[in-house]
Amino acid sequence: MIVSIARRALLALGLPAVLVTLWWVATANSTSFFWPPLPEILGTFGETWFSGRLAADVLPSLLRLLAGYLIALALGVGLGTAIGSSATLRAVVEPVLEFFRAIPPPVLVPILILFAGIGDWMKVLVIVSGCIWPILLNTVEGVRGIDEVLRDTARCYRMRRSSRLVHLVLRGASPQIAAGARQALSIGIILMVISEMFAASNGVGFTVIQFQRSFAIPQMWSGIILLGLIGITLALLLRLVEYRALAWYRGLHESQRGKG
Repeated sequence: MIVSIARRALLALGLPAVLVTLWWVATANSTSFFWPPLPEILGTFGETWFSGRLAADVLPSLLRLLAGYLIALALGVGLGTAIGSSATLRAVVEPVLEFFRAIPPPVLVPILILFAGIGDWMKVLVIVSGCIWPILLNTVEGVRGIDEVLRDTARCYRMRRSSRLVHLVLRGASPQIAAGARQALSIGIILMVISEMFAASNGVGFTVIQFQRSFAIPQMWSGIILLGLIGITLALLLRLVEYRALAWYRGLHESQRGKG
């Protein structure tokens, strides 16, 4: 057990360690203004982000991301369940979904500014506009893929609609919903930064752009590293939630593998 955990940790940390080492060596003697040595960047990290900006910039960014992500998750799962359960509804809305899915969310920023202003609500809507699609589409496919025999069995046993929705539809589609949620998280982080580049006064994206415009290059690079660390941390948290929520799914596959 311990050997297995150690092996997984080594595999997970091996490539990042190699990349950091290569970056360190490649920039060790750098004299380029735009490509400072990695130790210089790391030396500015704590002073830049832990001396007031944690509450002023990082926390607002994370709250916007959380709000947009949760709204997209609720809308995506709700609409995806309805669309996936009805062939008629799916045929009606599919052309509209394909149209809106093809529009890059950053293009919507000027339009959202017109309708929602330049406050936090606009930034949340930008995140929602991008995060909703992988969740929605994966939910539709997950609901469509539920075995019809299971549906018929649930009807024969006269399960209530609410019970069928929770225990059959959502449970059966949950692996694909989780896959869509993972994709949406990375999209949400990207859109969080993009939304803060337009008419913002705080946030990680806003601060990184301000560093770039004022030629504070080490601080700018430290902001990019911070965004990467935020992405890794949130991905690990989501993986933990998914691991606990889909324990039944792993158990099912392990039992089927044992029978095979």
